[in-house]
Amino acid sequence: MALVRQTPTMTPPRRPAGRERSALDSPWLAAALVVVVVALVAVVLLVPGLIAPNSGVTPSAGPSLAVPTASPSPGEPTFFLPTPSPEPTFTAYVVRSGDTLNSIAKQFRTTARSIAWWNRGAYPTLDPESATYAPNHLEIGWVLMVLPDNVVDENNPPTPSPGPGSGASPSPVVPPPTADPTTLPSAKPSAAPLAIVISHGSRTTKTIALTFDMGGRLDPAVDIVQWLIDHDVHATLFPTGKSGTTTAQGLAAMELAATRPDLFDFGNHSWDHPDFKTLTTAQMADQLTRTETALVPVVGTTKPWFRPPYGSWNTTVRAGVAAAGWKYLVMWDVDMIDWRPVSDGGPTAADMAAKLRANAQGGSIVLMHLGGYNTLAALPGILAAAGDLGLQPVTLGEMFGK
Repeated sequence: MALVRQTPTMTPPRRPAGRERSALDSPWLAAALVVVVVALVAVVLLVPGLIAPNSGVTPSAGPSLAVPTASPSPGEPTFFLPTPSPEPTFTAYVVRSGDTLNSIAKQFRTTARSIAWWNRGAYPTLDPESATYAPNHLEIGWVLMVLPDNVVDENNPPTPSPGPGSGASPSPVVPPPTADPTTLPSAKPSAAPLAIVISHGSRTTKTIALTFDMGGRLDPAVDIVQWLIDHDVHATLFPTGKSGTTTAQGLAAMELAATRPDLFDFGNHSWDHPDFKTLTTAQMADQLTRTETALVPVVGTTKPWFRPPYGSWNTTVRAGVAAAGWKYLVMWDVDMIDWRPVSDGGPTAADMAAKLRANAQGGSIVLMHLGGYNTLAALPGILAAAGDLGLQPVTLGEMFGK
């Protein structure tokens, strides 16, 4: 019997029971699905708020995007624009009798040089870079712009200076000052200017102004001037034009004083000592200009100081004096009454020294006379009393920065 060889038939492997064929059985398709899932997760993480949490929307079979509401979601940061800090602004300060840059600086918590820098445009003598820089020269009525609680950086000084009404900023970051009509003087004053009445300087200083009028009695004028020179005493002299230029003693006293301009200032005491309240404006001007013309060749100008004869003045006098060109009407706060003899109730030398010791204070202006009866004898005691009080004699120009 013949044998027949049968070729074996290949039987495909059986799938495990219960498992259907899946797309994941393809490695390429599985990899693609993984990439899609990773991309979706990245989108969700990188774009907050794309899917609104707790939105109350029932999930559906397909993907859905939640539209964000206008208000921020809880837990998310909320941003607000910061409130800008107020920028510093300038204050207008009107210079008064006795003011100095240091006293003003102390009041506004800044420095004297800062005030000078801020105002050099309006007042060139306050320019620290100028050869004519004069920080002690202030005039009553000047309007200084001051920036409280600020100090100028001198490595980057303000250019130009603000000055009243200039509209310029003291530095690139500071706004220009706004003119305040309630603090700045009017550019067009409604009334004629008046001479400024001063009876003393700043009470915060340790200075005293010894002033000597000359008119009428002239002995011992030359001796008094010589004593002041010998002891290096600063003082201010108020001669009348007539006594100071037309009498031998008066002219000699003025010529002697003129040799020491470092010690003496000079003021105008009229030509022949009339009561200015009885004069017209034209007569006042004549008294003042006549005296000035006569004294200028001897001692120089008497401006800006005027002392009214008898201490007599009113608003009309102030206006007339200012119109004639004298800015200050100088009174006093300590009067020695040395023009009166002892026999008529006048003071002795000891009385005068005691009066100064009892009444003088910082900034005092003391009235005496070059023809005073006991003035020469009183000077040593007066200077000793001033020293005991810690007061240094100065001229009016030194006291008021002129």
